[in-house]
Amino acid sequence: MSDWAPQKSTGALLLKDGRVFNGIGCGYEGSTIGEVCFNTAMTGYQEIMTDPSYASQIITFTFPHIGNVGVNSQDIESNKETYISGAIFSSPITSPSNWRSEQNLNDWLIKNKIVGLYGIDTRELTSHIRKNGFINGVIINDQKGILDKDALLKELNDWEGINGQDLAVKVSTNHIYTWEEKETENLSHNINQIDKHIVVIDYGVKSNILRCLSSRFNKITIVSCNTSASDITSLKPDGIFLSNGPGDPLATGKYAIPIIKELMSKNIPIFGICLGHQILALALGGKTFKMHQGHHGANHPVKNIQNGKVEITSMNHGFSVKFDTLSSDVIETHKSLFDDSNSGLMVKGKPIFSVQYHPESNPGPQDSIYLFKEFINNMKKNAKKKRY
Repeated sequence: MSDWAPQKSTGALLLKDGRVFNGIGCGYEGSTIGEVCFNTAMTGYQEIMTDPSYASQIITFTFPHIGNVGVNSQDIESNKETYISGAIFSSPITSPSNWRSEQNLNDWLIKNKIVGLYGIDTRELTSHIRKNGFINGVIINDQKGILDKDALLKELNDWEGINGQDLAVKVSTNHIYTWEEKETENLSHNINQIDKHIVVIDYGVKSNILRCLSSRFNKITIVSCNTSASDITSLKPDGIFLSNGPGDPLATGKYAIPIIKELMSKNIPIFGICLGHQILALALGGKTFKMHQGHHGANHPVKNIQNGKVEITSMNHGFSVKFDTLSSDVIETHKSLFDDSNSGLMVKGKPIFSVQYHPESNPGPQDSIYLFKEFINNMKKNAKKKRY
């Protein structure tokens, strides 16, 4: 066993390219492997860490003060508390000082067996990722300071990574259920709920997406990611929602694409977000690709090509749609102003559209909440057309 870290270190991050960041371990004691990414949001660390889209990733928070509002049971964004592999912070976890706090973040990490690390230069790590792209890594928290580099390297090199992995099936529900919880009163009091039934295909759906839908439609049914098209149409939905989720869209698409193709032929309005957007593009004949560093944050500018307006959005994705591989029947509606990557599409003459970002936010701005109204409008326009 090699004593490769300074004696005072009780934790470290080891990257697959050989870079080592020594620090102080926090949260659950042990080691964990994942794809290392960074998130630039200044708020919403609990919502970020409970977003199923981060499954198998180690999140580096660029904002230095994490933990100041604690953790509460209302802001959990998944059907399980968390799917992340680990978390990296610049500074020690801040003691909570907020009336909604129910638990210290460090205690929550321990409870959910999430290995954490702080005391490293997160600016340097972020720059390293921006220069070299996504990279797999392993973090360890050993309060005795025993850090075995060779064993960790072997474990890391044996990990298959996210590329080619269907992670949606790991985070999706395994049963049909309904959802009734709505947005908080200050956000939903001006919304008129309509008598429509929405079926959500769960690739890793966030709770606030379900709240946004439930505030606008009187019945929300959630089904697993591999539910057949016939089972979905048997529920008689007025609209279908393709949710966010983790992993490689092409891997999930092996079973999801045929389902979506069949649903598109039924003349049912469809709205997709994040992974749902990517899989919809694949079903329309397009291609997706792994991004260099991905988009993770609550301050991403997106241009609405149709009206020229700029929306500040919340994003969390490591794959993107290669829009020029789609046919002329598909219209590009939104584009990232960071790198010109595709951020939205719609199908000519059909009630089908999707976006790469998160209009439901949590965390993030509300600039794009209007997209749920667009979903409503599509259903109203489509109400008299024959379906199924």
